Amino acid sequence: MFLRALMILSFLLVPQLGFAAPQQSFSDFIQSFERRAVAEGVSRDFYRRVTKGLTPDPKIKVAQASQPEFERPIWDYIDKRVSAAKIKQGQQKYRANKAIFDRVSAQYGVDPYVLAAIWGIETNYGTIMSHDVYFKPVLRSLFSLVHQRRGRVEADAKELLLVLKLMQAGKMPVDQKGSWAGAMGHLQIMPTAYSKLAVDFDGDGKIDVHNSLADALASSARWLLSLGYVPGEDWGMEVELPNGFDYRLAGRDQLRTVGFFAQRGVQRVAGRQFGDLDQPVFLYVPAGKNGPKFLMGRNYLAFKGYNFADSYALTVAHLTDRLKGGGPFANDWPRDATFLNRQQRVALQEKLKQLGYYRGGVDGRLGPISQKALRAWQSDAGLVVDGFATKQVFDVLMAQ
Repeated sequence: MFLRALMILSFLLVPQLGFAAPQQSFSDFIQSFERRAVAEGVSRDFYRRVTKGLTPDPKIKVAQASQPEFERPIWDYIDKRVSAAKIKQGQQKYRANKAIFDRVSAQYGVDPYVLAAIWGIETNYGTIMSHDVYFKPVLRSLFSLVHQRRGRVEADAKELLLVLKLMQAGKMPVDQKGSWAGAMGHLQIMPTAYSKLAVDFDGDGKIDVHNSLADALASSARWLLSLGYVPGEDWGMEVELPNGFDYRLAGRDQLRTVGFFAQRGVQRVAGRQFGDLDQPVFLYVPAGKNGPKFLMGRNYLAFKGYNFADSYALTVAHLTDRLKGGGPFANDWPRDATFLNRQQRVALQEKLKQLGYYRGGVDGRLGPISQKALRAWQSDAGLVVDGFATKQVFDVLMAQ
């Protein structure tokens, strides 16, 4: 009862916090949000000046509904971002800027190839930053996001308030451009991270993650460290599981040591040997029993802090290795598996919730919480407990 009352109270307080009610027009929302902005330290005159004539970006809603890391199979996402052309381009860009990468890595201890991989994935090594279709006015984007009240409305509001404060203080230009979600610069740092961690690494007297690669790399290195990145530690490794392995040991909530899994017959691919047996890892099975499997370390979790999608984090990890000269994954993806569309993914979450296995939000995004719920149901149903939502698994679930 207390939780329910708290949720109702939070809902009733939303207008007072300056959020838009669903029926509010954009101009009415701008006016209502002014109260919160002023209460947070933004001057009324500045707020009205930068919001005068501001219009919503109609493409924001389309962008947030079609994020490829959630709408495509993980192998499609990785294939597009770790192509031969992308690897070659990244190696060339790395060599051309090696002095900067070396300085940043020496200062902060972050693997320079990790930073190069993020650079490649986020802005195609800086080549898309001049395209208006990708880089939009941050202020307009964030106002549009908060007005639309997507699932992370409070987080979006905090990003917006920080941007307003940074602009008011002269620490960010009013016409600053970034992604539709508000991320900025070569490596797409979010305003919350920018406000605390961005650094003038090139020493020109200003922080500019958009025009200075040195500032962008150093700022994102500091962000990764704040997210738990451990210098000198690998992101993880691809592994083989023995026959009869208990897939219930998979998932981020099953953090163990490398030695724990080695004792249960888990081996590295291609005859490679494990390093530190005490390294904390978890088993990640992104595409079921027939796809690649991984033991993931703390640096992989730092990648997820940068962007929560597992497809993104695994792409950073894999592109890092490929830029170093490494090869593809030893095991191929189950490309013949039928990927569920969004309507089916929503139905799957609703069914798991109805059966008492799932307590998360119904959004069609099958992340770790949904996979854990699916594994619990698979276990009770006598199926392979790999958490992979194929059409075959979906049909069995929906028949219950």
